[in-house]
Amino acid sequence: MLFCKESLFTPGPTPVPDRVKQAMNQPMVAHRSEVFSNNLKQVATRLMPVFGSKEPVIVIAGSGTSALESAVCNVVHEGDHVVVVVTGVFGERFASICESYGVNVHRLDIEWGTACRPEQLETFLKGLEHPVKAVFATYCETSTSVLNPVKDLGAVVKRLTDALYIVDGVSCIGGVPVDMEEYQIDILVSGSQKALMLPPGLAFVAVNKRAKEEIKNGPKKRFYLDLNRYIQSYDEGTTTPFTPPVSMVYGANEVCQMIEEEGFGNVIKRHEILRDMTRAGVKALGLPLLVENDADASPTVTAVKPADGKANVIKKYLQEHFSMAIASGQKQLKGKIFRIGHMGYSTPFDVLNVLTALEMVVHELEGRDTFGIAVKKAEEVWKAHV
Repeated sequence: MLFCKESLFTPGPTPVPDRVKQAMNQPMVAHRSEVFSNNLKQVATRLMPVFGSKEPVIVIAGSGTSALESAVCNVVHEGDHVVVVVTGVFGERFASICESYGVNVHRLDIEWGTACRPEQLETFLKGLEHPVKAVFATYCETSTSVLNPVKDLGAVVKRLTDALYIVDGVSCIGGVPVDMEEYQIDILVSGSQKALMLPPGLAFVAVNKRAKEEIKNGPKKRFYLDLNRYIQSYDEGTTTPFTPPVSMVYGANEVCQMIEEEGFGNVIKRHEILRDMTRAGVKALGLPLLVENDADASPTVTAVKPADGKANVIKKYLQEHFSMAIASGQKQLKGKIFRIGHMGYSTPFDVLNVLTALEMVVHELEGRDTFGIAVKKAEEVWKAHV
């Protein structure tokens, strides 16, 4: 059967709206021109409420990992002690980046599929023998679909230490509430290809005034990711220290326009509905969820742990029969789970589509009468919010 449209349900990259593509197709302009400076200024300031920041958001040409590395190399010196809360692959990545800079890393390892509880962090911090320069946490752990309570963790960090609180928001910023001052976050980073509805290629870093001072006096061994350069370039003429992806910045401006039109509160609510629809539908099919506790479940991605190691079989079937792309598990979860992304340019109808396909896959693999049962549960969730 002909499926000429690829359906993308990975937790990054995510679908890009047509109007964003059109914005990126505008004629090229000089990246030192007033036209580009005005465009960059709009993006940096219009993203402030999305990041819950009181400072313009720094825009870097790079992947989300470049944002993670910038959050390390600008404030942590070789030999410093830091804490990294590890709830999955991307917590591990934060730890690896710190270790590559000669930092003493104290890992708080949490069982994958569960969120870090404030009391766990409190006990861990109280047990340390060294003062820590920073505490790193992941808001949404993409590899497990866990949403960590970063606000509550921030309260613990600031009550017990004088450390910087640095948060990876790559796979959720643009789809979750955040207030850097209220959550006591000093540095918050994200990437373009997740809830922000853009192709890969832009990294975003939001910093508060304390972080700015730490960055100013940070390590000397940094160049491209030296955030001082970006802050100074913005202050002196709203530009970038190095050549930016001009078209991507045009696209980011259009994303901001879309968020403002929908209303950011409505964007957050939509993601919560998508999460609840997906979880209700998956449960109706009898497929176990990796994150059992609803309070720990991310509004941007859902991890499913089918029995008998069928995760890769289901993923392959969806791709080959329906041109529908979902994500597999990573590292210790490889072959054990599949992940459905529902963030950014995603609607309830998209969730109904992937659930319909899952109904057909489960019927094919197990012979059960599954037609309509997942969609019905998801529709009931949606209807409750209409």
